[in-house]
Amino acid sequence: MAVVASGSIAFDYILTFRGHFGDHILPDKAHVINLSFLVDSMQKRRGGVAGNYAYSLVLLGHPAAILATAGADGGEYRDWLEGLGIDCRGLRILPEEHTATGFTTTDLNDNQITGYYGGAMHRAGQLGLADTVPDPEAVIIGPNAPDAMLRLVRECREQGVRWVWDPAHQLPHMSGADLDEGGRGAWIIVGNDYEIELVRQRTGRDDRGLLELAEMVVTTFGRDGSEIATRDGVFRIPPAPARKEADPVGAGDAYRAGLVAGLLEGRGIERAGRIASLAASYAVEQTGTIEHTYSREEFVERFRQVYGEEPW
Repeated sequence: MAVVASGSIAFDYILTFRGHFGDHILPDKAHVINLSFLVDSMQKRRGGVAGNYAYSLVLLGHPAAILATAGADGGEYRDWLEGLGIDCRGLRILPEEHTATGFTTTDLNDNQITGYYGGAMHRAGQLGLADTVPDPEAVIIGPNAPDAMLRLVRECREQGVRWVWDPAHQLPHMSGADLDEGGRGAWIIVGNDYEIELVRQRTGRDDRGLLELAEMVVTTFGRDGSEIATRDGVFRIPPAPARKEADPVGAGDAYRAGLVAGLLEGRGIERAGRIASLAASYAVEQTGTIEHTYSREEFVERFRQVYGEEPW
């Protein structure tokens, strides 16, 4: 049984600004911002949350499938994913579209400004669970066309499939009612601390209110680790320090994949959270969301070094 990774398939342009955005934004002129940053590097990488989730799942040895749309330029990406053993029957190529493309600029404080062109992603609502593997073990519903995300929520609920609700950068395009719908009956609601606060504000729900929707609410804090709240208590997960910090983009997606893999393998909440943290650290250590690699044996050894126990 595979985990279905849904969301965008994209190409990412990652730009690095060797300065601080805050030094160039004048609070009393925020209504007339007109800034241009001279960046020091640019990389074009494969990305998109569906690809990111699936990549980390297979690195951890868990079967994964993609449910997403890509444009005419997405064929090579699909072939690469299939070469990793990822089931791509649910990756639909739309020849009249461009694959979604993101442009992210990161400063020295790891602050990010991103512009995103949706392209083929906007037509993802034409796909449902019937287009991917039968009887998925779980579905990660990541940022995608909002109608596609809500369609999968309804289908998971109707078919009794557990799902992870990860609205992330689609939050600006979702109402409180949308967010309630996505979380109602979810296995996990997940986001970074900024995103979870937006969910709270938009839904009018506090932490207890969110746990009335979902079994777990997961909040990530970057270098400061993460927190997994359940109806039985709150678990604070320590970070796995990165050996170097090259690029934070994609770390959150690796975390989500690691958490899902750990939970589905019966490792318990705290250990699954630590698996997630280490998976995220590998992503931070390379430029690009899926440029890192490791064997399961290497992951186990590093987990022992960081946490002093076995991951599995």
